[in-house]
Amino acid sequence: MKRGLLALSPIVVLLAVYLAMSLASGDFYRISISVAFVAAAVYAVMALRNISRSLQERVSVFSEGASDKNIMYMIWIFVLAGIFAATAKAMGAVDATVHFTLRFVPVEFLPAGIFMAACFVSLSIGTSVGTIVALTPVVTGLATQLGSDTAQMVAIVVGGAFFGDNLSFISDTTIAATMTQGCNMRDKFRTNLLIVLPAALVSLGLYLFLGLSGAGDCVGMDAAAEWYKATPYILVLVCAITGVEVLMVLVLGIASTLIVGLACGSLSVVSFCEEAGRGVLSMGELIIITLMAGGLMNMVKQSGGFDFITRAITNRISGKRGAESAIAGLTVLTDVCTANNTIAIITVGPIARDLSQRFGISPRKSASLMDTASCFAQGVLPYGAQLLMASGLAHISPIEIIPHLYYPMAIGVMVVLSIIFQFPRIKE
Repeated sequence: MKRGLLALSPIVVLLAVYLAMSLASGDFYRISISVAFVAAAVYAVMALRNISRSLQERVSVFSEGASDKNIMYMIWIFVLAGIFAATAKAMGAVDATVHFTLRFVPVEFLPAGIFMAACFVSLSIGTSVGTIVALTPVVTGLATQLGSDTAQMVAIVVGGAFFGDNLSFISDTTIAATMTQGCNMRDKFRTNLLIVLPAALVSLGLYLFLGLSGAGDCVGMDAAAEWYKATPYILVLVCAITGVEVLMVLVLGIASTLIVGLACGSLSVVSFCEEAGRGVLSMGELIIITLMAGGLMNMVKQSGGFDFITRAITNRISGKRGAESAIAGLTVLTDVCTANNTIAIITVGPIARDLSQRFGISPRKSASLMDTASCFAQGVLPYGAQLLMASGLAHISPIEIIPHLYYPMAIGVMVVLSIIFQFPRIKE
């Protein structure tokens, strides 16, 4: 018992240090979680002497976890995704996508139109924060012009943003979930879609109902959308859905961004390289955290921590429903503690994979449960990056947005229903 608790103590140190720093500063994003990971890593190397009496050997165990092939593959994807996101934005693809999807929206369908636009943009660019940054200023202006509830309109954007965060092939949560569970992205997408599609359709129907009281005028964008600048996102989406390997998808996306940017004059070779460098640097912290998390989890695993927690959980659950509940619950708990859904998935991933193997859960189902549960938790956290960003851009309180977050709450309900009624049915 004592050895098991000691083996898990690095995770406790990680969460305790991060929570303590965040509460002391009064801001969950003022101090990087990488600092907490460094503190936990140093503690693990010093404290877990049951792995080896030699400090050098304990560091080697940490390094083996950090350099795991799945971690390295994940970093490849993060780097290319960062380059694609930065260069496409600089080329004008984000603005073109926003304007193209919102160019003409009838007022009575405005809430539904905004939700669909946010879903499409987030699915294309693979980031909820990027979608919120792109759409919130537009939506805030529309709400002011039409006299609508700003908090409600911004909540629609946040909900749609998590649709893509959960499903996009280039989302870091999708990458982390599939890599930790060892499943194909296309399989995870199909399974995940069956879980969240009802929530999306219910939310869309609700937004259609909410928009019925509006007038029948059209709200047009001020400038004509340069639709061709959105082609890199469309190419990435089509290639990913058709099963092209994710690294090749990102390479094609980057190449198409350069070609379109040069053709329309919005990028030069020099500016493209500058933006590509910024894209790599933008992923720096996430890469460091991923390396630290891989090493830390290997230390916990080698000292028996995962075996201990798996036994403790297994003793209290029976069958697939219990195991799936544990996977979803641990993901939500970790996300609440770290306010980062990617880190929650990376942290819980090894435990989820072990539980899946023990109880015969498909890897694509466990990946979908982790991704969806983390998006639910992150979507309603008032101190999460998404709500803080949205409320800051709209100049309102995050608390005002939460009651209108229909889609994040709906996917939380769908996770529970998926566990209870054991759907979707999967044949490997």
